[in-house]
Amino acid sequence: MDKNRKARLVGATVLSGVFVAAALTGCSTPSGDDTSSGSTEYTLWDPYPDRDASSDWAKAIDACAADIGITIKRNAGNTGDTVKDLTTAAAGKLPDIAMVDNPKVSTLADAGLLTTTDDNGLDVSDIQENILTAGEIDGKTYGVPVGANTLGLYYNPDVLEAAGVDIASVVDGASLTAALEKVVASGHKGITFSAVGTEEGTFQFLPWFWGAGADLTALDSSEAESALSLWTGWVSDGLAPQSVLQNTQGTSWDEFKTGEFGFAENGSWFKSQADEAGYGVIQIPGEDGKAAPAPTGGEFITIPIQKDTSRYATSVKIVKCLTEGNNGADSLGYIAPTAAGQQAQLAADPSLQFWVTAVGDAKPRTADNLGVSYGIISEQVYTAIQNALSGGSSPADALAAAQKAAAAKLG
Repeated sequence: MDKNRKARLVGATVLSGVFVAAALTGCSTPSGDDTSSGSTEYTLWDPYPDRDASSDWAKAIDACAADIGITIKRNAGNTGDTVKDLTTAAAGKLPDIAMVDNPKVSTLADAGLLTTTDDNGLDVSDIQENILTAGEIDGKTYGVPVGANTLGLYYNPDVLEAAGVDIASVVDGASLTAALEKVVASGHKGITFSAVGTEEGTFQFLPWFWGAGADLTALDSSEAESALSLWTGWVSDGLAPQSVLQNTQGTSWDEFKTGEFGFAENGSWFKSQADEAGYGVIQIPGEDGKAAPAPTGGEFITIPIQKDTSRYATSVKIVKCLTEGNNGADSLGYIAPTAAGQQAQLAADPSLQFWVTAVGDAKPRTADNLGVSYGIISEQVYTAIQNALSGGSSPADALAAAQKAAAAKLG
């Protein structure tokens, strides 16, 4: 993952700037020290170095600590650093709570660092299933999502009107390509997205990949080739700029904000900016005429293994407080992972309905029990994207090489 919050695909940029009050409300857990271990200090590691003590997130943590009657010592670092620190921590030095990007849950679980919800007694029955499954491996659940974000297809109504494009006509890859051709013919630019050679590139490709009916265990399928050919064709035909090869999601958004483009694939974290600019958004179209499943982004709150297992009871209280209703989700700009939390968010801002629906239709990157295999597969996907869009290989050859490399690494 990229190290700056703007570039991170699961970047927790605030959706609309509302939700402050909800993040600071008290949680329903009882006050007072209820730690059978006798300690009142608990540690929490998160990947938000940009969110200081004055941030809504830090205040939400403080409110939970006060409500439970403990002290929470917070350590914030970039996503990659947090995962590295967890995997290299000395024996007995794991934090009580650790927050990591959802595909990394399987990495930590495979390393034997995390408790399951069966181990720690955390109730996950009210978590939306398609969000929760990002933390499930072999039928066991390793933590809970603080919330989720996902991708959509933004559009500039002024550019589309000038090009004579009806957004309702965009229902699959072919109709979107036709719309892009009209936009470019009218003197504007077509579409911008991130095809960078990192996890961000894979993240942005997945809706088109899954929307074509492709599977991450068969990268060289005809469906996968169709999806990559769509992207390759846009670049080679001038419907998307060469800059997509280097674009992060942040730089891609900066391109779209120039007002020159008709379309941009990007995340729910840009909702507030899109609203201010008057942009519209639709779900990314699949080849069956329905919305393609976009990947879920967002962090999971996990409870690492402790020598003193009596600490888990209070750790569960912390997790419940930060994920209860829309507390943590609001302070981080995510869609809440529960129906109750989402309803509270919609009551505060009905315009979130689109993103609540989109998150409901989204799919975890580690779905189908890929677990730690996802990281290996993803690397081959973004490598294939780079090779095909740069003209170094045909989509078929790039994907054949990707499948061969993934199979060799996975054994």
